[in-house]
Amino acid sequence: MLDQLELLCLLAVHLVFTALPGVAATLFAARCGVRRVPVLLAIGLAATGALAMLCFWAYFGGHTLGQSFSWLVLLGSALLAGVCLWERKLDPALLRTLATPLLLWVFGSVFLVFFGFVHGGTESGISLAAVRFSGGTLPTDNDIPRFFTEWIYLHGHNGTPPFYPGEWHFSDRPPLQVGYMLLQRPFLWKANGLDYQIIGVLLQQLWIVGLWALLLAARIGRVTRALVLGAVLVSDVAIVNGFFVWPKMLPAAMLIAAIALVVTPLWREVRRSFWGAALVASLLGTAMLGHGSSLFGAIPVALIAVYRGLPSWRWIVVAAGVGILFMAPWSAYQKYEDPPGNRLNKWMLAGVDEIDGRGTLETIEDSYREAGFGGALHDKAENYVTMVGGGPFVTFVGNSIDAVGEGNLELAVRELRSSLFFYLVPSLGFLLLALVLMAVFWRRGREQEPVEWGFALTCLLIVIVGAVIWGLILFGNTPSRTVMHAGTFALPLLLYCVAVCGLRSIFPRFAIYWVAFCSLVMLVIYAPMLEGPPGTSYSPLGILLALAGLIGFGVCALRSSEPPVEPEIQLRAEPRSELASV
Repeated sequence: MLDQLELLCLLAVHLVFTALPGVAATLFAARCGVRRVPVLLAIGLAATGALAMLCFWAYFGGHTLGQSFSWLVLLGSALLAGVCLWERKLDPALLRTLATPLLLWVFGSVFLVFFGFVHGGTESGISLAAVRFSGGTLPTDNDIPRFFTEWIYLHGHNGTPPFYPGEWHFSDRPPLQVGYMLLQRPFLWKANGLDYQIIGVLLQQLWIVGLWALLLAARIGRVTRALVLGAVLVSDVAIVNGFFVWPKMLPAAMLIAAIALVVTPLWREVRRSFWGAALVASLLGTAMLGHGSSLFGAIPVALIAVYRGLPSWRWIVVAAGVGILFMAPWSAYQKYEDPPGNRLNKWMLAGVDEIDGRGTLETIEDSYREAGFGGALHDKAENYVTMVGGGPFVTFVGNSIDAVGEGNLELAVRELRSSLFFYLVPSLGFLLLALVLMAVFWRRGREQEPVEWGFALTCLLIVIVGAVIWGLILFGNTPSRTVMHAGTFALPLLLYCVAVCGLRSIFPRFAIYWVAFCSLVMLVIYAPMLEGPPGTSYSPLGILLALAGLIGFGVCALRSSEPPVEPEIQLRAEPRSELASV
């Protein structure tokens, strides 16, 4: 009981600390005249990412400078948000609309934190996360940002960071999550890593804000929005990768927010605004600084942007300048401060996981030369087979069925969790039925719900293009195959949008029941604690708090208010800030 109460108090504190910078930036943008809610949410996300990177570089400059920056962000955000609210110049309807994604993020975080710790384990949260929702023991990737957060916090630029076990350089992995951690490192930081685990969950749950922005920008109906958010919240994608806090869902949130600006009607405004250029570039830059696989989502977004209307060359120059501003310092750090910083690139792009002195391009050339044309073609084909599961997926499902027949429910759950964890298309679970129905009844969807059907097809296009690029770029042998966690999690999030929105378009009422059934199945699969820490047991309070978070999330999504009606903006020929509607 005491562990759960302590967990609740720490969660409340870190919810405030994590939310403050984004809330302050959002309110300030609204105070400056921005009225589009998806744009405001994108500004909030981009601002937090930019501040996280600035904090990283501040700590790299020195411990005192970094601590001063952390305090400045915390106090400055609180002051800015307070002033914006105190002036009472913001539209109450707009504030109510902005409160919805904030509450959804809060409730979603409460659900996942207590769902994860429902059997205790707060004294060893990082190691618990490796086994809580997986079919086996996951690697220590969730601990790597914590390890380097401690080094940068204490030492800054004074010396090269030590290797993480396994001879991982700090420069081998992007630093965005480390920057976020450093923002809160001076406050309430426990040696057992519990604060790190909680903050990590809060950061991964920012997908809620990004996806909400996309659904609003695409003008998806209230019930369908709630179904999409609910289905993702209890999916293997959000549960496993949200609690096992390797930095994958966080960059997906940034990427989804960028997609909201590009593939929806907002693009007509964004592509005529220099501020829009800076915002899109900031989101893509922070996504790349979160995880390099964001490239597989950024490329199809860029292609769609070109198709929907190429911005002016000045817009492109501004976007490129902002992108360079984000990426260049980290690239310089990799090359000059902690070289070579290319281990993951060689692993994914050349299939070489051994450490050697070759450069990335040299390794790629050697790997393709060794594989030959036939071997490379075979590897690429295997990449696409992996995305749909192939033989291993059939084996996992078969083992699950056999285990149920033998009464070995624990083995059945392990096999099901593994099948959902590794493969892109099977990660939908029973929602795969929606894709089949969409293919059969495509005319019905187009006629009944053209907006939601069109959105589903747009998301499907992004997933297909992103998957094709992903399969082509990854080398494709065993250590670099396209298992889901080797790519961007924006793709499975969009795949859920495809399934739910598509099903709602063709069979609206059936979609409600089917999504509810699929969500219940996911909860049944992930509720059991297969490897509980010694001396722990299920906590009644933890169960109640997890249920409260889940119910609050559902109620908030269903009762969400629509954005205030806005007058149409008359666009001018010259670029200007079109994001502030009048």
